[in-house]
Amino acid sequence: MTAADYARARRTLMRRDPVLGAVIKLHGPCGLAESQHTDPFKALVSAIVSQQLSVRAAATIQARFEALFPSFPTPARVMEVSDEQLRAVGLSRMKVSFVRDLCGRVMDGSLRLHDLDALDDEAVIAELIAVKGIGRWTAEMFLMFRLHRPDVLPVGDLGIVRGFQKVYRWKKDPSPAKMTRTAEAWRPYRSIACWYLWEHLEK
Repeated sequence: MTAADYARARRTLMRRDPVLGAVIKLHGPCGLAESQHTDPFKALVSAIVSQQLSVRAAATIQARFEALFPSFPTPARVMEVSDEQLRAVGLSRMKVSFVRDLCGRVMDGSLRLHDLDALDDEAVIAELIAVKGIGRWTAEMFLMFRLHRPDVLPVGDLGIVRGFQKVYRWKKDPSPAKMTRTAEAWRPYRSIACWYLWEHLEK
């Protein structure tokens, strides 16, 4: 996705969905392109670290993890660090096992991170959820923020549920089916529309 692609997406969404269009006008250009890790391994480690934590707590633990190494580590370098060292930076025992499973799969070639960009969305998700601790939500975030896939709809994300409810003034949380139906008009730019739901939720 280039800057021109994002601009085209905004125009398309505003034309097709006037309710969402008002939100887009309010928030301006989409910031989705600015929120990504260039290294897919780092993106997945960060995703594991941040699970079930506040943004502040996740950032603290991520910084402590990175401080164990001169620069962001390779999977092999992570495997050289003891469980005790990883636990000391704030990772739970379960998250240590998740990070180790990720590293092992990258090292043995069963997960080829740099080949993921050549796969379609569902194939990427299938590859990633084979890793312990990585579910569909994490894979969808990877698609949106790392691979810049334009048409992802993470209906399991609480922020998206709340965003739909706020933007469309629904009285109760929408079902995945209702969100999917509403978002049909957004194709092939559902990722961009979702960014605006998240952004609007903060206002």
